Amino acid sequence: MKNLELKTGIDDNGRRLDRILRKSLPNYSLSLIHRLVRQGKIKVNEKKVSADFRINDISIIKIQTNEVLVTQTISYGNKNNLDLPEIIWKGSGIIFFNKPSGLTTHGINSLDSLAKTWLAGKIPHSLSFRPGPLHRLDKLTSGLIAFSQSLEGAKLFSRLLREQKIKKTYLAIVEGSIKKECIWEDFLTRNKTEKKTYVINNVNEKTQIATTIIKPLAFGKKYTLIEAQILTGRTHQIRAQAAAHGHPLANDIKYGGHNLLGNSFYLHAWKLKFSQEGFPSEIVAPIPDAFNLQIKSLFPGY
Repeated sequence: MKNLELKTGIDDNGRRLDRILRKSLPNYSLSLIHRLVRQGKIKVNEKKVSADFRINDISIIKIQTNEVLVTQTISYGNKNNLDLPEIIWKGSGIIFFNKPSGLTTHGINSLDSLAKTWLAGKIPHSLSFRPGPLHRLDKLTSGLIAFSQSLEGAKLFSRLLREQKIKKTYLAIVEGSIKKECIWEDFLTRNKTEKKTYVINNVNEKTQIATTIIKPLAFGKKYTLIEAQILTGRTHQIRAQAAAHGHPLANDIKYGGHNLLGNSFYLHAWKLKFSQEGFPSEIVAPIPDAFNLQIKSLFPGY
C-alpha cells in the first residue's frame, strides 16, 4: 500500500475534494477517486469525508492506494533572459499584459508559459488552481490580455465580463472606406475544423449574436483606421464581421484580405474601460511601432 500526502493552498478553499484530486492526480479517474473516498482511503486532516467535501482551510489530504501515484508537476522553464511582455497594470489578482503580435496565447514559448515562469515562486501554493490567460488573442493580434494571479482574480474577471462592467476597444486597419460610425450586429457560427468564424443568416442553436460598434478614425480610398468596441466576445468576432461587411482587415488572408501591407494583419486590443471599484477607469496598451508606422504611411496627418 502506497501513501501520498498533499497539502492544499488558499486557492483550494471552497473547492470540492474530488475536483482538487482530479487536478492533482491526472492518472486518477473520477470513479477511482470516489471509490477510494468511500473506502476511507482518502482522508482530510485524518478524517473520513465525502467526495463532495469542500476544503475550507489549509489541509493535509492523505491517500492510501495500490495504484501508481502520478502527481501533476508544472515545468516553468528558465527565468534567465525571460522576454516577458510589458505589464500595463496589475491588481485584484489580475495582470494585464501588452501582448506583442507574433506571440501565441497558449502553448510552448507562449504568453502563458512566459507568465507562469515569471510567476513561479511569487504566488501561493495550490493543488487545483493554475494561473493563466483569462481570454485569448490571436497570434497576430497585439494588445491587452488579462492573466490570473489568483483564483479570486479569475472569478472577478469572469464576473465583470458577465455583468458587462468591462468594455473592450480594438484598433484596426480595414480595407475600403468607412466614413460614418455604424453598428455591426450579426449571427456567427464557428467551424472548428477550419478554425474559422462565419456570419450566417440561418439562425440555429449553434449561432451566437455578435455586436460591434465601429467608429472610423481616419480613412482614405483604400483603407480605414477604425476603433471597434465589442459588446460581445466571440472568437474572431471583429475579423469575421469585418469580412462579412466588405471591409476585411488589411492583410487578413484567412478572411479575404489582400496581402499588400506586410506579413501581418493590423488588429490591436487597445483599451479596457472598467466600471468597477478597485480598477482604473481605463487601461490603454501602447500601439506597436509597426502598427504606428503603417498608420502614418496610410493616413498622413492623423
